[in-house]
Amino acid sequence: MQIIKYPHPTLRYKSKPLKRVDRELKEMIAEMFDLMYTHDGLGLAANQVDLPYRVFVMNVKDESGDGQERVFINPVISRKSGQAEESEGCLSFPEIYAPVRRPERIVVSAYGLDGREFSYAMDGLYARAVQHEVDHLDGVLFIDRLSPANQLAIREDLDDLVREFESSRRLGAIAGDEEIAARLAGLESVRT
Repeated sequence: MQIIKYPHPTLRYKSKPLKRVDRELKEMIAEMFDLMYTHDGLGLAANQVDLPYRVFVMNVKDESGDGQERVFINPVISRKSGQAEESEGCLSFPEIYAPVRRPERIVVSAYGLDGREFSYAMDGLYARAVQHEVDHLDGVLFIDRLSPANQLAIREDLDDLVREFESSRRLGAIAGDEEIAARLAGLESVRT
């Protein structure tokens, strides 16, 4: 398992809700936490590791054993209020940061690994991180929420990522779009 980078097609894939949690999924989630900590992230969505599942992991303390690890399966955001603009980054966009405007307070409902539904009212960094990860699950990237001026400011960095992706694809390190879509559909059929 590895973190995929922009413009990998799976990052634009709208994840389908999970219908079952099994040992294999729990192992994937544990590996997602390990990757998130290795790369100093606060959250990591399944499609960032090339999986089509509607799940993300989060720990805003970004260190194993510190803070509270949370798993969100089939998350839904409701009751958004307020507005705040803060700088965001993303593990799929290494070293790229830009200001993103988002609701300041939210309520999120999801299921945990134990199959129980939970609901949290969140604000500040927690609310921002959850919104960022739910966007991933919907195929929306933080760069989609930037103002035109902020998009222009990171254009060169994005172009570098596109060139890196195209080079990897030419070398055969990244499959073609059709092969990726078929693999994701196969994975989905197991759990969604």
